[in-house]
Amino acid sequence: MSTDALEEFHGLPTFDFPEAGGTGGLPPAASVAWRVRVEAYEAETPWKKEFARFAAAVDLSQVRALVVGAWSDPYDSGPDEVIEALTEAGGRMTALRALFLGDIDADECEISWITQTQVSPLLAVFPRLEAFGVRGGQALEFAPVEHAGLRELIVETGGLDASVVRGIGASTLPALERLDLWLGVDNYGGTTEIADLAPFLSGDRFPALRHLALHNSELQDEIAVAFASAPVVARLETLDLSMGTLGDVGAEALLSGQPLTHLKKLDLSHHYISPPLRDRLAAELGVAGVVVDLDDDGAQEDDEDFRYVAVSE
Repeated sequence: MSTDALEEFHGLPTFDFPEAGGTGGLPPAASVAWRVRVEAYEAETPWKKEFARFAAAVDLSQVRALVVGAWSDPYDSGPDEVIEALTEAGGRMTALRALFLGDIDADECEISWITQTQVSPLLAVFPRLEAFGVRGGQALEFAPVEHAGLRELIVETGGLDASVVRGIGASTLPALERLDLWLGVDNYGGTTEIADLAPFLSGDRFPALRHLALHNSELQDEIAVAFASAPVVARLETLDLSMGTLGDVGAEALLSGQPLTHLKKLDLSHHYISPPLRDRLAAELGVAGVVVDLDDDGAQEDDEDFRYVAVSE
């Protein structure tokens, strides 16, 4: 499984801002999630200059969603010029409600090679933001923040450093409804441990949380065991433990732990659960109306040493 460019974001279809000379017939500024990008390898135009061209062609005050694609050489350089450009334009982007940083597909740069930076300042620039996403874990930092309006936070990595998880966990995000963390593997910088996930499991820190994804992890069994008694589960609508190395240990914990019958969906896709336990999960939760995604995505391996997550490199 590889990371692809976003086809939609925040309920809007993505639209690539055209290259120079092709800005005729643009859609209304508020109707799409605009993707602004340059060539990932030795771009002739810096991202900041491309954004200036975008700002001259599109009414920034009407833009509701912005998707930052590749900047030049993301395998070597972080998006500092991106953050600088957005900070300078922040006062004009009063309608912006959704921002994704690093929508770079695998053909441009593998997810674990994408160089990021300290991204928390962007949330201060856009106090009305409702959705924020970032892809790439190399050099990624997330200092604790306070943000009254953020409802969705997505961090996609092949390996997520524990300091980022702790920074998010220490943040004050009272409106946060959806949290999606790709934890990844140790070989690509994934240092998160179960203890780092405590703020998300307790149910105290994020009172509005209804959709929780702690996935793409080689600790997926341990995470499932933690969820078997985690207080947050009682108020969740969806629980996502997909994309990782979930096996029978985690499945047994989910079946024997606290009730999950109130969930609308339990996503366990890309798993290593044996057929008998797979059948039990589908039967016991399905009868209660829970949608259980047990697509194994071809991930079948009895030997735990050879299990893999869906996205790492």
